[in-house]
Amino acid sequence: MKENISLSLKNVGDFISLEEITALAQQSVRHLDSLNNKTGAGNDFLGWLTLPDDILPQLDNIEKSAEYLRSISDFTVVIGIGGSYLGSRAVIEALSHTFSTLRKDLHHEVVFAGQNLSEDYIADLIEILDKVNYSIVVISKSGVTTEPAIAFRIIRNHLENKVGKEEAGKRIIAITDSKKGALRPLAQLNGYQTFVIPDNIGGRYSVLTPAGLLPIALCGFDIRSLVNGAKSMEQITRINRNGATNLSLLYAATRNLILQSGKTTEIMISYNPKLHYFAEWWKQLYGESEGKDRKGIFPAAVDFTTDLHSLGQYIQDGQRIMFETVLSVREPVKKVTVPKEEEDADQLNYLAGQRLSQVDHNAEAGTILAHNDGKVPVMHITIPELTEYYIGQLFYFFELACGVSGYILDVNPFDQPGVEAYKKNMFALLSKPGYEESGKLLRERLK
Repeated sequence: MKENISLSLKNVGDFISLEEITALAQQSVRHLDSLNNKTGAGNDFLGWLTLPDDILPQLDNIEKSAEYLRSISDFTVVIGIGGSYLGSRAVIEALSHTFSTLRKDLHHEVVFAGQNLSEDYIADLIEILDKVNYSIVVISKSGVTTEPAIAFRIIRNHLENKVGKEEAGKRIIAITDSKKGALRPLAQLNGYQTFVIPDNIGGRYSVLTPAGLLPIALCGFDIRSLVNGAKSMEQITRINRNGATNLSLLYAATRNLILQSGKTTEIMISYNPKLHYFAEWWKQLYGESEGKDRKGIFPAAVDFTTDLHSLGQYIQDGQRIMFETVLSVREPVKKVTVPKEEEDADQLNYLAGQRLSQVDHNAEAGTILAHNDGKVPVMHITIPELTEYYIGQLFYFFELACGVSGYILDVNPFDQPGVEAYKKNMFALLSKPGYEESGKLLRERLK
């Protein structure tokens, strides 16, 4: 029987009691029921709840499509932004060789575009694409989100000029809405293979849809194990009405009680650089889900021990507005030990024979205690090892906790009205048809 991820709350006990946490977790069963019964806010975006089962019939097709692109190209550009790329990138970065760009023999190369508007980024990418045999996966529900839409136009144009329009059509897969949006008719016109992002799943909850799974499969990783991990966590959380044992309810309750104590920023901390993009996915999930109606916990992330040498001082002694969620990998995949030297000029022989992971875990434990002493509450999540299965568990654990936490805050965790404000201003300043008058007003304000 496989182990599961675990949650330790022993380092929040000086700030809130375990009795309080368990009580709020049990009270939050009503929010869990609202999710399961689809009676809460945003109930038309709950397709992710049963996705570990619902996606199973599509896995064969996703794997075959990934194998097809791998067979006709050496390199794939995945175009998307926000939830359309962060989930897959989190998995790919977590499981890839750290220096995969220098090891072309390891797997099909995947790069990302459409997540920014940097001219230099696109120009640099085009220089690479001139020299490689590549395909495209474009991910967008609407097809008109500015960043990926521009990137797709530029890169699609480049591919068509390079291999011809007909051949380009065989090398492009579009993942989009089943009926609506600009990308659907474009795909039909050009004969692109397509996958659907279901109407009832928002972008930040879409990692177990084809939007997340196809890029992961392209890199040769086991999407079935990822889905199985999520399914196992669904059993532990979604159908568990015992607040004392439901990890997602306990996490949601703890972070909200800490918020009520006056600490408004949650920092996700990992001691493994491979989890950097997992924290980026987590930041979007919680920032977009909870940051509304002047409410919410601000999600931030740091990479330790690296950032102990930059932000560690502030976390230890700065404003007491933060708490931490430490994401720890218990067992690394590979083994490196500290060698012994006769001279001991660097005075490290006291560590000789120890695995580097032992040193890292002691740095982690010492830092948790120091930050606790500095009045920082710390939650601790442990992953047995960094595999598809446990990353799948993490995804589902945080998604369910996010839905519950949003309901505790009394916000709709499944919309993002604030995102539209900057888009309207950008469209107006770019003179998009229909925005001419607001564009004039905005340009006056900018003078």
